[in-house]
Amino acid sequence: MERKIDYVIFDMDGLLIDTERVYTEVTNDILGRYGKTMTWDIKAQLMGKPQFESATHLLSFFPGIDITVDQFLIESQEKKDAMWPSVQLLPGVQKLVQHLVKHNVPIVVATASSRRNFDRKAENLKEFFDYFQGNIVCADDVTGKTTGKPEPYIFLHAAGVLGKAVGSTEQCTDLEGVERSRGLVFEDAVYGVEAGKRAGMSVVWVPDERLLDVASASPYIADETLTSIGHFKPEKWGLPPYDAE
Repeated sequence: MERKIDYVIFDMDGLLIDTERVYTEVTNDILGRYGKTMTWDIKAQLMGKPQFESATHLLSFFPGIDITVDQFLIESQEKKDAMWPSVQLLPGVQKLVQHLVKHNVPIVVATASSRRNFDRKAENLKEFFDYFQGNIVCADDVTGKTTGKPEPYIFLHAAGVLGKAVGSTEQCTDLEGVERSRGLVFEDAVYGVEAGKRAGMSVVWVPDERLLDVASASPYIADETLTSIGHFKPEKWGLPPYDAE
């Protein structure tokens, strides 16, 4: 790759931990009462958005069903809370994060999850998330400043948490642009890829294979697409290679 990476930003849901299956299962459990299903072309438009915006957009596809956004959020939250303790790390995640920490590469999580939901998802994975040393940016941290991905703000804010002088708007100075180019974003969502590219950073896309079948009109293309973080090769990005096994 042409860029040398100095810091790494991770999305969380569906990228670090297998929570997207929970969102899908709970959503379709509720919609199923009305004979409806969230397809992957709908789900692709929700991933990376804060929960209220996501639920509002979801229900806009089903105008005839008798449930409000607030009712949907209350019921889905209850169901998801019961399932969060079962979530696990996705393949390759632990190895990569430990490797970056070992080599003193700054890392941060940037998630559309609320702090409340992050705490519940991370409860049984505390040892893993401790690697981030508190560098966890949640939706609460950027409330009122963005409507979520595909806007780039959350990634710019996350880089700022790491002390990087990247600015806070899509437009930037030359020096801010250079600092942005040194960041690498890992994402599983189409909107997340767009947000990362609009932030001026490189993006590795690690989508669910079913997302690959969803047509996207986005002009923003990931710099690398992988089927698993386990296939990531750090040396391609100017990062230290994994130790020989």
